[in-house]
Amino acid sequence: MAGTGAFDEIVDGEVFKYYADGEWRKSNSGKSVSIINPTTRKVQYKVQACTQEEVNKVMEAAKAAQKAWARTPLWKRAELLHKAAAILKEHRAPIAECLVKEIAKPAKDAVSEVVRSGDLVSYTAEEGVRVLGEGKLLLSDSFPGNERNKYCLASKIPLGVVLAIPPFNYPVNLAVSKIAPALIAGNALVLKPPTQGAVAALHMIHCFHLAGFPKGLISCVTGKGSEIGDFLTMHPGLYWRRYWHCHFKEGWNDPPSNGTRGKDACIVLEDADLDLVAANIVKGGFSYSGQRCTAVKVVLVMESVADALVEKVNAKLAKLKGRKSHLAVAFGSRPSRYEDLLGGALGPVLPVIRISSVEEGIHHCNASNFGLQGCVFTRDINKAIMIADAMETGTVQINSAPARGPDHFPFQGLKDSGIGSQGITNSINMMTKVKSTVINLPAPSYTMG
Repeated sequence: MAGTGAFDEIVDGEVFKYYADGEWRKSNSGKSVSIINPTTRKVQYKVQACTQEEVNKVMEAAKAAQKAWARTPLWKRAELLHKAAAILKEHRAPIAECLVKEIAKPAKDAVSEVVRSGDLVSYTAEEGVRVLGEGKLLLSDSFPGNERNKYCLASKIPLGVVLAIPPFNYPVNLAVSKIAPALIAGNALVLKPPTQGAVAALHMIHCFHLAGFPKGLISCVTGKGSEIGDFLTMHPGLYWRRYWHCHFKEGWNDPPSNGTRGKDACIVLEDADLDLVAANIVKGGFSYSGQRCTAVKVVLVMESVADALVEKVNAKLAKLKGRKSHLAVAFGSRPSRYEDLLGGALGPVLPVIRISSVEEGIHHCNASNFGLQGCVFTRDINKAIMIADAMETGTVQINSAPARGPDHFPFQGLKDSGIGSQGITNSINMMTKVKSTVINLPAPSYTMG
């Protein structure tokens, strides 16, 4: 049960504490934020409403702890991450329980998220030792007009203090996907979890605490975004503060590695396996009630197979448990007016648009301001590759619904769907900057010369 056993120190009465400087604390505000169970519509948990002054203290502690952590050997950082991953997976049950009660995630999916997160942390530890253990040597005579009298040693160093603000739909996995890369790279990490999902995140942070990370290196502050959200993102103690100032107001929530909103289109050609397509449409559009950035948002199907596909999809929808879902079918709707298809129906809603050519499908896909993912179904691999190249999205899935993962795959968006690229290796690199040390020789030196 949440807040008991190994987690009894993270709660005070009915209010969960926040984590700062290596200990669990109550906020001086004396206030709390309620978390509503989406299923019962009643208050399930309460978390501390931290103050701006408490945020300042967290940042000060993080800055001090990061200096020492940056001098910690890579193998030792990795060792602690492996330990945290094991503890996280060991305590999958209470964390999964929180996910079920906070964000109504199905129990099986909740357990999978926690296990997946533990695996991500371990993989990051291993990959970090390899990626960060390598440097680069540049020789001056490769540039015109220079002799070989300068050696440049380029290495990767930490950013400093990193802020992570994960979304509610994957509050554990999308938190550790920032936390683990930040830590292996030598940074300190401040987590501001979403309100819905905050208690699951607090339990996850306690696993890092139990692993023995240095005090102040990891912090987790809770509270209303209106009171500490902008204060956190604009804080001068953050490395990314100026970057935040440029982009946060426009909706970005993680400049170093951000994959956000999508209008993921599914293009279906005449030769596609319609049973496979129907199964992926239902999975991609309706699993987790469509609350995923990579959910299928619109189906663009060739006219000749549209009726058959809709029939197969409707047959599968009829078997879904829970509230009734809707499948809207449109004829020749303009790509900029997907919203017109939704009417007043309660989601998840999936528009189906009939197309007469591949070019029309690509046009519909690319007309959106968003470009996170897309997918194409066909038995012709040549057509699949050509369509994938033409789709303006960060990822194109061939013969499968859009999805994030496995977690070491690059994950990014084009246009208004994101900045940078996630995926474990990319995330590690984005948590570092390059430092050059140049050795100046008194005279040119050539190997074996």
